[in-house]
Amino acid sequence: MRVAVITDSNSGITQSEAKKLGIHVIPMPVLMDGEIYYEDLTLSQEQFYEKLLGDVNISTSQPNPIDVGDVWRRYLKSYDSIVYIPMSSGLSETCHTLAHLAESEEEFAGKVFVVNNQRISVTQRQSVMDAIKMANEGKSAKEIHDWLIETKMKSSIYIMVDTLKYLKKGGRLTPAVAMIGTLLKIKPVLQIQGEKLDQYKKVRKLADAKTEMINALKHDFETRFKEIVDQGRMTCSVAHTKNFEEAEKFKEELMSTFPNVEFTFVDSLSLSVSVHIGPGALAAACAIKY
Repeated sequence: MRVAVITDSNSGITQSEAKKLGIHVIPMPVLMDGEIYYEDLTLSQEQFYEKLLGDVNISTSQPNPIDVGDVWRRYLKSYDSIVYIPMSSGLSETCHTLAHLAESEEEFAGKVFVVNNQRISVTQRQSVMDAIKMANEGKSAKEIHDWLIETKMKSSIYIMVDTLKYLKKGGRLTPAVAMIGTLLKIKPVLQIQGEKLDQYKKVRKLADAKTEMINALKHDFETRFKEIVDQGRMTCSVAHTKNFEEAEKFKEELMSTFPNVEFTFVDSLSLSVSVHIGPGALAAACAIKY
């Protein structure tokens, strides 16, 4: 039984990487002053940040279900079934829209399994890598889907936001709170525990933010993920927005702090997240591996 693995660009997997992995990545649409672009196809990270810093009106959108359905049809000509891994339903309606498409259309029912496993960025990438490994072992699409759902809450992301400007712009902060935060040079550390971005800590320096994120991972590893760490099945990653140098330094710190946890990825955060938090962000993440 041949199982195709398909995801979206929120996973951080580029189109060139997708070809090497033998999977398909749906590019997420980005709207800029009324024009539509597609992540890593007609819009690079560099072009995106140039526009973002230039105060162009930017928003993100769901991929067109018709286009996604066409991709599924194409793959079902060569594969028996599909595991589709989109971004978390807690961050976008994309997952619900495509799950409905898979369940309601007779040609997809029982063949396309949409995984709502609450992941984004490096944790979503880990889900994709797990799905590929399971498919190569001969697992069915349903078996892969069920394992990813069963383990969906076995991950964490902690993100330091360098500026409050974009959270304010997106309506996630009141102008007054954003102004006070900017004056006090506050760098919020946010968290994703399966659903939306929530506040975790407030700090003023990058070093303090990294300490808080490391302490948060340490607490996870010693409590709710202890058994997974002891089994050698926990992974650790770094993500960032236009902050590669600091991300590489942070990687070294995490590897030194957690020598018994496998380090996997250093990725740029997807544009769907970046538009809301802006450049300079730094994130630490962990996720179970198959």
